[in-house]
Amino acid sequence: MMNQTVLITGATSGIGFATALSLAELGWTVIIHGRKEETCKKSVKEIKSKTLNKNIHYISADLSDLTSVNKMSDSIRENHPNLNVLINNAGTFSTTRKLTKDDLEQTWVVNYVSRFLLVYRLLDLLKKNSPSRIIDVSGTYHSKGNIHFEDLSLKDMYSMANANNQSKLANILFTYKLSRILKTSQVTINTLHPGAVNSGSILRSDDFSVFFKLIYRILSVFFKTSKQGAATSVYLATDETLQKVTGKYFENKKQIPSSEMSYNEKLQDKLWDTSIEWLKDKNYI
Repeated sequence: MMNQTVLITGATSGIGFATALSLAELGWTVIIHGRKEETCKKSVKEIKSKTLNKNIHYISADLSDLTSVNKMSDSIRENHPNLNVLINNAGTFSTTRKLTKDDLEQTWVVNYVSRFLLVYRLLDLLKKNSPSRIIDVSGTYHSKGNIHFEDLSLKDMYSMANANNQSKLANILFTYKLSRILKTSQVTINTLHPGAVNSGSILRSDDFSVFFKLIYRILSVFFKTSKQGAATSVYLATDETLQKVTGKYFENKKQIPSSEMSYNEKLQDKLWDTSIEWLKDKNYI
């Protein structure tokens, strides 16, 4: 795939940055997203220096603020009308329950709702520029997740694991539902598990104890590097044989089954309808 324009969320560090660097090396126009403008500028400068690719841009937005997500999508539509690849890579975690301005649990909003909204707002642009691809970075712990429709913000059952696992399952349910909606179009959507990656995010977080970080340092020598973790995202974005492959789950560049629950179309439909209803009620769409 030549002369592509890609937006990568969470691309100022870790897997996202490695993905951006790899695609920039191929000569793609790359738009990196990050929460802080200063960090975005630094990352753009580094990618340009390493690849000699001048077509590297950035957009800053706080994915926990859905108004910011809408402004981000408007900016992309205006300034990058040739967008045809979207990689939803950004994610978060927290040992404590945090709420957004909409009184939703932060992990749920950043890892799932913001992605839903961004895709919803950019979908007509991706259709216009098709063949296009959407790639959603999820994770193997989706298999331990449940969608708590009566308590999506986990008021009564919060833990970092519950929040993360619920959001990862939601990512895959969303992928499969949207692939069904788009089955007659030339827009594909696939999801992936990047593997256990030593991205350094845990070490930079204030949420974890010194002891936990020490254990993480010891175990992380067995983890993938960020470049290795990005390999499947890059593969899904670039491989010509995947042009018509959609609604699939990948790990290590190979299609594998996801959890049995993730294939439940009634659950996919319920999550989709719940998401649309809430976003409309809050005037985000």
